[in-house]
Amino acid sequence: MKKLLPILLLILALASPGCAWMKRQTAWHHTTNASKPAPATSQTIVTPDDSLAATVLRVNTVGGFVVLNFAIGQMPKLDQHLFLYRGGLKTAEVKVVGPQQDTSIVADILSGDAQAGDTVRDH
Repeated sequence: MKKLLPILLLILALASPGCAWMKRQTAWHHTTNASKPAPATSQTIVTPDDSLAATVLRVNTVGGFVVLNFAIGQMPKLDQHLFLYRGGLKTAEVKVVGPQQDTSIVADILSGDAQAGDTVRDH
């Protein structure tokens, strides 16, 4: 058994690189036009997202209005039409009528179904 151990180790050492001894026939990475970097002359244009976004705080179905809460510095204009979304689907259209208090403002429900927590966007 002791005489076979060095022979087995030698076979294992020679067999472990295996395929590395053979030359690879195909390229490691396929190149396409999509993987090429953009030319140095092209410039990326970044524009800020200035769209309005808010959430519905409260809904008054009897009065037909909602109270919307906007981020600081983002307030819609009076008579502006906004859309309510739930789960990514448009559920209602509202019209901003006021009054405004801090970051909240009232809007009339023009069509659809509104619920507290709906997302409000201007498009």
